[in-house]
Amino acid sequence: MAYVLVTLLLLGTWLFCLIDVLQTDSSEMRHLSKTGWFVVTLFGFLLGALLWLLDGRPRRSAPARRTMWTRMAADGPIGPDDDPAFLSELERRLRGDDVP
Repeated sequence: MAYVLVTLLLLGTWLFCLIDVLQTDSSEMRHLSKTGWFVVTLFGFLLGALLWLLDGRPRRSAPARRTMWTRMAADGPIGPDDDPAFLSELERRLRGDDVP
């Protein structure tokens, strides 16, 4: 059973690296072209995947991919407790200023 888990882990890592090579922009690759990294990762199996992770993968100072949470934070407040207009309206209602 342990052999199966190790095999699946290694295969998953290798497939992750292959897909990551294909999804990475060519201008962000380091040392080799996109085709070169794909060939190294494809035929190098574990060694190629390790080389990609350590030396070929672009280093990003800020996340390049926007997730759902970063989009929501950039587009506006996520919840009502993050919205200053809502909070001031709530405060006004709690003080009873909305009663005619």
